[in-house]
Amino acid sequence: MLGALRTAAVSRVAVRTFATSRPHASDVSKLILIGHLGRDPEVRLTKTDKEFVVYTVATQNYPPPPPGPDGERMPSKSTWHRIMSFSDNANKFLRNMKKGSKVYVEANFELREPEPDADPSTPQGQRQIFLRHENLRVLNQPKSDPSEPQETIL
Repeated sequence: MLGALRTAAVSRVAVRTFATSRPHASDVSKLILIGHLGRDPEVRLTKTDKEFVVYTVATQNYPPPPPGPDGERMPSKSTWHRIMSFSDNANKFLRNMKKGSKVYVEANFELREPEPDADPSTPQGQRQIFLRHENLRVLNQPKSDPSEPQETIL
């Protein structure tokens, strides 16, 4: 008897999970990346002279694509992601990051549709993906070049 009640309760919950409902303030669109910085972060200014930092993270497709008809496996491809940070504290940290650092990044994901009357060859006429920095953890520092002078901290 209890098994039938439990099954009925579970099935009601499963149906409710997929019901259409209004978006909530807690809805989120987030992207998690683990990859390497493609270049040193770059400081830029908005139109209102607010400082922000742009950095690029390269990720690899893993596992690599399946073998083709000839048995050869195509090499993995890199995907480049440009992330923008508007947080003053994060920007101070990001300025000291170096190309090649392996990082874990959490970013808010925003998709902007093209403007209807814009030229398709311009950015306004194309779909744009904006990644806004939320969190970053350094997993590995890049290997230092032995020909560069080492900074000693005393």
